[in-house]
Amino acid sequence: MSEQNRLSVFKTYKLYVGGKFPRSESGRVYEVTDSKGKWLANAPLSSRKDARDAVVAARKAFGGWSGATAYNRGQILYRIAEMLEGRKDQFVREVADAEGLSKSKAGAVVDAAIDRWVWYAGWTDKIAQVVGGGNPVAGPFFNLSSPEPTGVVTVLAPQESSFLGLVSVIAPVIATGNTVIVIASEKFPLPALSLGEVLATSDLPGGVVNVLSGKTAEIAAPLAAHQDVNAIDLAGADDVLAKELEIAAADNLKRVLRPQPVDYSETPGIERLTAFLETKTVWHPTGSLGASGSSY
Repeated sequence: MSEQNRLSVFKTYKLYVGGKFPRSESGRVYEVTDSKGKWLANAPLSSRKDARDAVVAARKAFGGWSGATAYNRGQILYRIAEMLEGRKDQFVREVADAEGLSKSKAGAVVDAAIDRWVWYAGWTDKIAQVVGGGNPVAGPFFNLSSPEPTGVVTVLAPQESSFLGLVSVIAPVIATGNTVIVIASEKFPLPALSLGEVLATSDLPGGVVNVLSGKTAEIAAPLAAHQDVNAIDLAGADDVLAKELEIAAADNLKRVLRPQPVDYSETPGIERLTAFLETKTVWHPTGSLGASGSSY
């Protein structure tokens, strides 16, 4: 059959929640256009119910993911990079359409995003040595501090950097054992929704990453106020929205990472790795007896 006689097969973009691909509970969609205003696809317009479902999925996945060895988490993040490498052409096309880039510039962005997964994969079993360690104390004790994940984290993905920025805010959160609900760029959600398809085939347990698309403010409001969300990254919020979400987040003392200017093409530091870690300190007697310093 010639190509002229074929029906067009349009891709149906869906949310990624709990390892599955639901349509929005509301049944709503919105039009996504390219940089020139040309229609690309209909993306799900997530509701408050979708946001609550994502929190349930993230909490359910937290125990297994935070309890996995750091080395195993690194293996899975590296596997994500492998799978992205195999689907590079698709993401180059989606990033080029979304951000109005040439194919070569979009290719460089996708390469950088894949490299970013590898970079964070290497940190999973090393961050504890950087931010943890033994503490000097006066007394017959030793005192050790070690990092532990904060819990369920909501991330507002950057609005303009549809893929590299997206990866740069997701990878450090899950590398350290947290689970995440990601609100994709409102204007450019398609690379994020396609990333869900990669995550589903990358050994990442369902619920560790949940991807929602739609109106950022509409989805973020219930998540900022949600009592079972432990932290929020406001990377994709403007000043007005960020202030509103900070106030809502204060109700259950969420950790809040405020929006700040970031060049996502630069090699990241460890700030986003440490932003959603808690420090656990353990005291233990050394066995020393009395002032003489004798021990057993």
